[in-house]
Formats: sequence, C-alpha cells, structure tokens
Amino acid sequence: MASLQEYKTHIGGQWVPAESGETFESEDPYTGEPWALIPRCGARDVDKAVEAAYAAWESGPWAETTATARGRMMRKLGDLIAENAEALARTEVRDNGKLMSEMHAQCKYLPEWYYFYGGLADKVEGSVIASDKPDILNYTLREPIGVCAMIVPWNSPLLLVAWKLAPALAAGCTCVIKPSEFTSASLLDFMKLVERAGFPPGVVNVVTGTGKEAGEPLVTHPKVAKVAFTGGGLTGRRVYELAARGLKKVSLELGGKSPNIVFDDCIMDDAVNGVISGIFAATGQTCIAGSRALVQESIHDEFMEKLIEVARQARMGDPKLPETQVGPITTPPQYEKVLDYIGIAKDEGALCVLGGGPAGADEGGGKYFIKPTIFDNVTNDMRIAQEEVFGPVLSVITFKDEEDAIRIGNDVVYGLAAGVWTQNIKRATIMARRLRAGTVWINTYRAVSVTSPFGGYKQSGIGRENGQAAINEYLQTKSVWISTAEGSGNPFVMKVAGSS
Repeated sequence: MASLQEYKTHIGGQWVPAESGETFESEDPYTGEPWALIPRCGARDVDKAVEAAYAAWESGPWAETTATARGRMMRKLGDLIAENAEALARTEVRDNGKLMSEMHAQCKYLPEWYYFYGGLADKVEGSVIASDKPDILNYTLREPIGVCAMIVPWNSPLLLVAWKLAPALAAGCTCVIKPSEFTSASLLDFMKLVERAGFPPGVVNVVTGTGKEAGEPLVTHPKVAKVAFTGGGLTGRRVYELAARGLKKVSLELGGKSPNIVFDDCIMDDAVNGVISGIFAATGQTCIAGSRALVQESIHDEFMEKLIEVARQARMGDPKLPETQVGPITTPPQYEKVLDYIGIAKDEGALCVLGGGPAGADEGGGKYFIKPTIFDNVTNDMRIAQEEVFGPVLSVITFKDEEDAIRIGNDVVYGLAAGVWTQNIKRATIMARRLRAGTVWINTYRAVSVTSPFGGYKQSGIGRENGQAAINEYLQTKSVWISTAEGSGNPFVMKVAGSS
C-alpha cells in the first residue's frame, strides 16, 4: 500500500501535530482505502486553539485591524481560492467521494463568499437613537461576539465552512473550526491559503478529531461565545444542550425531509429532472435532499414511468471521472444506515420500483455504492417518509389537490426546503407562503447563493446563513449613553423617560 499523506493541524498560526501524537486514517470512499493521516486532537488541543483565538480577538493584531483591512484580506483569500479551486476540489473528492464536477463547481464559487462578506465588512453600522431624554446622546455599536466554534459535516466541508467563516471574519470574530473526522484534509489544505492571505496568527484555527474528543470540549469551552453547527438533528440537539449550559449564542443548520411537489400542470420533463436532481445528485447526501416526491394522483402513472426511465440511466462510478453521475456513500456508518432504511421501507410495505440495495462492480460501484432507489406506494406516516435517510432513496407519495399537498408537505418535524412544480403562478405563490420551510424552490431545485439567506424552520435549525442577515449571527449590539447635562440629578432615582 502506498504511504499515507500526513497532515498537521493549524493552531495559533503554527502547523502542529495533536498533543497526544495520535492520528487517524482518512479513507477514500470510492476505493475504501486509507490515503491520509489526520491529527487526533483532544481537549488540550482544543484549549490551545481557543486560547489562541481569544488572544487574537482580545489583544492581537486582529483586534486593531480596521474593517476595511479585514475586507481586503478576505478578498485576497477569495483570489487564492479561485487560483487553487481545482486542487481543493480534488482533495474533497478523495475525502468524501462526491463528484468532481460538483465539487469543482463548488470550489470555483467559494470565492464569492469571501468577496461578498469582505465587501460587507466595513458596511456594518450602528445607529444614533432619537432619545426621549434631554441632554443625552445615545448611539449603538455593532461589535464582534468573540471566539466562534464552527463544526461542519462531511458532505461539503469547504462550502459549509465558508457559510460560517466568511461572515464571522467580516464581523471581526476569531474562529476555531472542527471538520468531520471523515473529511478533514480539504480544510487543512485551505488553511495554507488563509496563511498566505495574511490573516494574523490565531484568527482561524483548526482542531481535527471526533465529536466526543474534540467537538464537545470546543462547544463547552468557557471562552467560546458562539457555536455554528451544520449536521444531523441528534448531534445538533446535543450541541444545543451543551452550548446552553454556557449561554452561548448558537446557530444550527440541521436535517430535512423536504417535499418535492409535482402538480398536474407541471412541465413533465422539467419536473422529472428536478425530482432526480433533488434526491440523486450528491448521492442524496445533502440536507436539502428532496427525499419525498409528492405527485398529484392524476399524473402519477405517467410521471413514475418517466422518472424510473431517467433514474435507471444514472451512471455510477469513479467520482473523479466527468461522466460519473452517482458516487459512493461517504462513510461506512452512513452506508450501513442507508441500507437499514431500505430494509425498513420494504418491511413497512413500500413498493421498491428501482434499486433497493448495494451496487456491484459490474454496475459501476466501488466500495460503498448504493443503487439509486425509488419507493412507490409510500404513505406519509411511514418511517421512510418521516426520518432523514441521507442517501439516494426517494419516497413517492400521491396527493389529491393543493390542500392535500400542503398538509402532507408540512407533516414532518423538519422544515428546511421544499420544491414546487407548476405553471400556475397563483398556485406557486400560495404554496410558497404556506409551506413551512426556510427555502421554497418553484420549478427548480438545489439552487443556493451567497446573497440569499438559508436556514430551517422547526427542527431543521436556528438562525440563517448567507445573505446580509448572516453577519448578524456574529455581532452583538452595545448601547452607549453620553450625558451633556449639568449635574447628575437624584442618585436614588432611575433616569426613566421624561427625567433628566
């Protein structure tokens, strides 16, 4: 076996091993073979990283850096990412098994986050309050919240880091990032660009390791002021609980069970492609997966015939090759979980009309491949319709009319996204208003932008990422009072409205 590429983590501006000296292997999901060694950080590494971030925020050069200068550094970082997009994408594909075509597109778009928030950095303003008290000047300051812990999953590491890191840097915060233990390499490669962009030591730090050994000490560290997490609901609730003990500010982007709703007045071919994009793109390993296809009864048979015909043509294979359309499941535990849910669906009485198990080498599969799977005759009370699978498994549910579609669409604990396929503008606006989801796509799916806020309703999360609103997640407001009155007044009476 070829020698493994050895990585160090990045703390306080230094490339360092874990204090314990321990490492763990990162595995290529396509081959199933390890290819890199990653430092196995623990509580002592976390403490060093947080202390470095706190020192940089409180008294280091970063604390004296103007907002305009922060923006320049961020734009330089964006330029460096653009220059190295293909190399970053190659690392991500090797680490998480997603398609090179998708990861390269993501990495080429990544600079936009650093350009957008770099431009926003010196546009953060307080306000002068029209005071109801004479001889008082009252104004507000918008200040960085402090050290931010960022925990990101394995499906799109650098993209989801950008959603958190860019607004945090624009706000003037410092950061400690913990990637998934399954996909740490691309973030460590990215840190080389952070160094080259000129960010002072301690502004951005990385700890690599498991959630128990590195994630929990990071969330509970007393000098962490804010926690930004993307991942599964169970882990998200644990993060929320731990952060609440320290009264930390929290933003959570969690799972979804998104409805992709097809009406009988849709453009059929567009809707078929949209449903396939919603569930089989990224091998279904995305929080916004349209894992429930709600199809109007009157077109069910025609739609299913076309859906199955197109879906069965999906090409599985090496994710590095441009012709591949469906890659492997990223982690061994996730592979087993998806297979378990396929078994659950069959036991519940759902009708498997495509796929339904592992893909062999003769079908283009590698180590952890699952065939694109479609279940028909699903009812919304089945586990396969209520619980997040996070894999290439589609549940098809029929509905009668708009009211029925809204009822079924909203009848889950999640509310991250929804899709609607219709040519009726009145219906489209009604559906957009009544579906309880943070994002509603009409006649498209999986579209995101740095300029548009993203986040969940219900158990899909708290707070918003992207857009101008995201920077508020990393700021706090200070009210300043200046008196120009002569004398201090009665010291035993509060200066309430109308008093001097």
